[in-house]
Amino acid sequence: MNNSGLPECCGVIPARYASSRFPGKPLAEINGKPMFWHVYTRALQCPELNRVVIATDDERIASNARDLDVPVIMTRNDHESGTDRVHEAATRLNIEPHEVIVNIQGDEPLLDPAMLSLLIRPFADARTEVTTLAHRLEPEDAENPDRVKVAFAPDGRALYFSRAPIPHPRDKKDAEYFCHIGLYAFRRQILDQFVRLTPGRLEQIEKLEQLRLLENGITIRVELTESKSISVDRPEDLKKVIEQMQRKAQSHDPPCY
Repeated sequence: MNNSGLPECCGVIPARYASSRFPGKPLAEINGKPMFWHVYTRALQCPELNRVVIATDDERIASNARDLDVPVIMTRNDHESGTDRVHEAATRLNIEPHEVIVNIQGDEPLLDPAMLSLLIRPFADARTEVTTLAHRLEPEDAENPDRVKVAFAPDGRALYFSRAPIPHPRDKKDAEYFCHIGLYAFRRQILDQFVRLTPGRLEQIEKLEQLRLLENGITIRVELTESKSISVDRPEDLKKVIEQMQRKAQSHDPPCY
């Protein structure tokens, strides 16, 4: 426990080489460095994180990480999700049950460190089990099934996640939608519990693993952010990332690494 009342916090960046849309994505070069390096160095700027590591199943990624002095943990190659890989890393790191593990997406090289702080700060309350983020979504984007929507209670408790527009405006008035951001922080004991659970009915219908937590009575706290990032899903997304980095450099904003 540190002076802020927070437990020790570890960031884990799952980095898988195999990808149907973009094989070798973590090693994609951006301004002379692999993408995982940009994510790692951005995460290091979060003051609440005590350490950050890469978790990979591929020696090519691990070798690059070692060359760049980035802490790396080798994990199995049969994990079904990044969350399972993060759990193996937490086990290898001997994270204590009350401590916090942050699952940091490895394909967001423009990650805002303040988003990680938002995820972590609620863990000063010992009752917090899992946190995630959301931002406001324009109504015209709500129909897109790739934009996962979240409905939450006034106290921030997630009520449901869906690919469909929720809530449904019965009276045809404009509804307020919130888009889920796929960053999570877990207490280690909850992460242990999560990987032991089998996918539930709702998770299998929506193909959203966070529903497994809700279906089993585990509370997810949603924090709102105005920050948005660019996920690199395909090679053509790299151009958008590089252009944004260049704009930041020209406007004298803090660098992206």
